[in-house]
Amino acid sequence: MPDQVPDVPCSPHLRTIAMPRDTNTGAAIFRAWTLSQMDLAGGTFAAQRAGGRVVTFSIEAMRFLHSVSIGDEVSCYCSLMETGDTSVAVRIETWARDRTGSDAQKVIEGVFDYTWRWTATANRTN
Repeated sequence: MPDQVPDVPCSPHLRTIAMPRDTNTGAAIFRAWTLSQMDLAGGTFAAQRAGGRVVTFSIEAMRFLHSVSIGDEVSCYCSLMETGDTSVAVRIETWARDRTGSDAQKVIEGVFDYTWRWTATANRTN
Protein backbone atom coordinates (compact mmCIF):
# COMPACT_ATOMS: atom_id res chain seq x y z
CA MET A 1 0.00 0.00 0.00
CA PRO A 2 1.52 3.29 -1.05
CA ASP A 3 2.28 5.86 1.60
CA GLN A 4 1.02 8.86 -0.33
CA VAL A 5 -2.14 10.83 0.27
CA PRO A 6 -4.70 9.24 -2.09
CA ASP A 7 -5.41 11.14 -5.29
CA VAL A 8 -9.20 11.23 -5.04
CA PRO A 9 -10.78 13.55 -7.62
CA CYS A 10 -13.52 14.82 -5.30
CA SER A 11 -11.30 15.21 -2.20
CA PRO A 12 -11.58 13.25 1.06
CA HIS A 13 -14.93 11.74 1.95
CA LEU A 14 -14.65 13.26 5.43
CA ARG A 15 -12.39 15.91 6.90
CA THR A 16 -12.44 17.03 10.54
CA ILE A 17 -10.21 18.41 13.29
CA ALA A 18 -9.19 16.30 16.30
CA MET A 19 -10.24 18.18 19.44
CA PRO A 20 -9.16 17.97 23.11
CA ARG A 21 -12.46 16.26 24.10
CA ASP A 22 -11.43 13.32 21.87
CA THR A 23 -8.27 12.48 23.83
CA ASN A 24 -7.38 9.61 26.11
CA THR A 25 -5.38 9.85 29.35
CA GLY A 26 -2.17 9.83 27.33
CA ALA A 27 -3.22 13.05 25.52
CA ALA A 28 -3.52 11.22 22.21
CA ILE A 29 -6.74 11.06 20.24
CA PHE A 30 -8.81 7.96 21.01
CA ARG A 31 -8.42 5.41 18.23
CA ALA A 32 -12.12 4.65 18.64
CA TRP A 33 -12.87 8.29 17.75
CA THR A 34 -10.81 7.95 14.59
CA LEU A 35 -12.51 4.66 13.82
CA SER A 36 -15.92 6.32 14.15
CA GLN A 37 -14.86 9.03 11.69
CA MET A 38 -13.88 6.29 9.24
CA ASP A 39 -17.26 4.62 9.68
CA LEU A 40 -19.07 7.91 9.00
CA ALA A 41 -17.06 8.44 5.80
CA GLY A 42 -17.44 4.83 4.65
CA GLY A 43 -21.15 4.75 5.45
CA THR A 44 -21.80 7.82 3.32
CA PHE A 45 -19.67 6.41 0.52
CA ALA A 46 -21.50 3.05 0.66
CA ALA A 47 -24.95 4.68 0.85
CA GLN A 48 -24.24 6.62 -2.33
CA ARG A 49 -23.47 3.37 -4.13
CA ALA A 50 -26.44 1.52 -2.58
CA GLY A 51 -28.86 4.35 -3.31
CA GLY A 52 -30.08 4.43 0.30
CA ARG A 53 -29.41 3.47 3.90
CA VAL A 54 -26.67 1.02 4.80
CA VAL A 55 -25.35 -0.49 8.02
CA THR A 56 -21.84 -1.54 8.97
CA PHE A 57 -21.67 -5.28 9.47
CA SER A 58 -17.94 -5.91 9.75
CA ILE A 59 -14.55 -4.27 9.90
CA GLU A 60 -11.57 -6.25 8.74
CA ALA A 61 -7.87 -5.79 8.10
CA MET A 62 -7.60 -2.80 10.45
CA ARG A 63 -4.10 -1.38 10.96
CA PHE A 64 -3.27 1.40 13.39
CA LEU A 65 -0.08 3.01 12.10
CA HIS A 66 0.35 6.30 13.98
CA SER A 67 -1.41 8.30 16.65
CA VAL A 68 -3.41 11.46 15.99
CA SER A 69 -2.70 14.62 17.99
CA ILE A 70 -4.97 17.41 19.16
CA GLY A 71 -5.48 19.92 16.37
CA ASP A 72 -4.55 17.53 13.56
CA GLU A 73 -6.67 17.67 10.43
CA VAL A 74 -8.02 14.15 9.94
CA SER A 75 -9.09 13.09 6.44
CA CYS A 76 -10.75 9.81 5.42
CA TYR A 77 -10.42 8.56 1.85
CA CYS A 78 -12.72 5.79 0.61
CA SER A 79 -12.42 3.46 -2.35
CA LEU A 80 -14.68 0.66 -3.50
CA MET A 81 -13.08 -2.76 -3.11
CA GLU A 82 -15.94 -5.12 -3.89
CA THR A 83 -19.67 -5.03 -4.58
CA GLY A 84 -22.13 -7.82 -3.86
CA ASP A 85 -25.89 -8.18 -4.26
CA THR A 86 -26.60 -6.65 -0.84
CA SER A 87 -23.23 -5.35 0.33
CA VAL A 88 -20.11 -3.37 -0.50
CA ALA A 89 -16.56 -3.55 0.84
CA VAL A 90 -14.95 -0.14 1.26
CA ARG A 91 -11.24 0.44 1.80
CA ILE A 92 -10.71 3.47 4.03
CA GLU A 93 -7.41 5.26 4.61
CA THR A 94 -7.22 7.90 7.29
CA TRP A 95 -4.55 10.54 7.07
CA ALA A 96 -3.60 13.25 9.56
CA ARG A 97 -1.59 16.41 9.12
CA ASP A 98 -0.63 19.11 11.57
CA ARG A 99 -2.12 22.60 11.65
CA THR A 100 0.38 23.96 9.16
CA GLY A 101 -0.93 21.56 6.54
CA SER A 102 2.36 19.75 6.17
CA ASP A 103 3.65 16.35 7.20
CA ALA A 104 0.60 14.30 6.23
CA GLN A 105 0.87 10.68 7.33
CA LYS A 106 -1.40 7.69 7.10
CA VAL A 107 -2.65 6.88 10.61
CA ILE A 108 -5.18 4.06 10.09
CA GLU A 109 -6.29 1.88 7.22
CA GLY A 110 -8.94 -0.78 7.06
CA VAL A 111 -11.73 -2.44 5.13
CA PHE A 112 -15.33 -1.85 6.20
CA ASP A 113 -18.23 -3.95 4.96
CA TYR A 114 -21.66 -2.34 4.62
CA THR A 115 -24.99 -3.95 3.79
CA TRP A 116 -28.45 -2.76 2.90
CA ARG A 117 -30.00 -6.18 3.54
CA TRP A 118 -30.94 -5.21 7.13
CA THR A 119 -32.15 -1.71 6.32
CA ALA A 120 -35.46 -2.74 4.70
CA THR A 121 -36.96 -3.50 8.12
CA ALA A 122 -35.48 -0.32 9.59
CA ASN A 123 -36.97 1.76 6.77
CA ARG A 124 -40.48 0.47 7.54
CA THR A 125 -40.24 1.51 11.20
CA ASN A 126 -38.89 5.02 10.60
